[in-house]
Amino acid sequence: MWTYFIHGDPSPSVQAFLEGLGKALEAQGFRLELTEEAPNLVLNAIRKEAPRPYRRKAQATFVASVLELPQKPEDPIRELYPYLVRALSNVLLAYVPGDGVTFLTLELGHYEEKEGEGFYERVAARLRPIACSRLVLNNVFIPDLEPELWQGDELTESMHRAGKKLKEWDLLPAPFPIEEILPPEDLRHVKRLYGIGGLSYGNLSVRKDETRFWMSASGVDKANLREIGRDILMVKGYDPEQNAILLSVPPHVEPRRVSVDAIEHWMIYREHPGVGAILHVHAWMEGVPATPFNYPCGTYELAQAVAEKVREAKDPTQAVVGLKNHGLTITGRSLDEILERIEGKLLRTVPMT
Repeated sequence: MWTYFIHGDPSPSVQAFLEGLGKALEAQGFRLELTEEAPNLVLNAIRKEAPRPYRRKAQATFVASVLELPQKPEDPIRELYPYLVRALSNVLLAYVPGDGVTFLTLELGHYEEKEGEGFYERVAARLRPIACSRLVLNNVFIPDLEPELWQGDELTESMHRAGKKLKEWDLLPAPFPIEEILPPEDLRHVKRLYGIGGLSYGNLSVRKDETRFWMSASGVDKANLREIGRDILMVKGYDPEQNAILLSVPPHVEPRRVSVDAIEHWMIYREHPGVGAILHVHAWMEGVPATPFNYPCGTYELAQAVAEKVREAKDPTQAVVGLKNHGLTITGRSLDEILERIEGKLLRTVPMT
């Protein structure tokens, strides 16, 4: 059974909201936990003047912070993101009594649920996929990369070219300086739990051989992918027992973590030998099939949902899959081929539903 825990100092309006939401969660299979013994979901009531974080003890705990506002924010991302980050949340629920809730995720997804019939059930249904997801963020670094690859190859050079092109297209947004929003202690906490190296969005990878692929690191400047082990890493597998991505690195480099979407790329490459490259961008295309839930990035469930859509595509080697409220995952024979195929077709604004 999934569990939830209530934390913080709620106002009377937020207290009533949490009680209604709690009943809806219980109807969907959750149990209220009275202690902090690793709950699946924490509902953290915060105040604007001092958004108190909940310091989770494990990656498996997802935190939804609830912030009461007098009116709906005009620009949810810019107005709410600092609260989401300061409260160390996976998702923020900005609650306006009598109106509804605006959700905001770490990946900049934002969407609303209006008050009315079934309000609490709808909010609970939004939270359930987040709370029940399994993060795959651990990295195991193995210093066994072949010396001839320490300086990269023609494939990593194609990643460098692609990153520069994405920068030209303004598809590498980094609107929030996380280092300025969080104090050092909280920043270390976020990096340790979620592998976030900064708010640089998008990632790309290219297949090296039957079992391995190069992939961009987390939080690096995607417009300047150069150093092996720091900007670009070699993914060699996934260990389900450790729930970790396995990486080959040069022995002389202190490596960065690989992108949180590595599990998603690993699933696609393993199932589709014809896929030679994968690109993920925070943009949209009309008419694309999309994943049914707003799963968090870096979760096994999101990877499965995207892999399923790629499998259903007419040609899995040229698939375009929408990640609900988030962006696109695009497969191709090479990064150059992907970029040629999508040039001029991308919408900069991702629809939020």
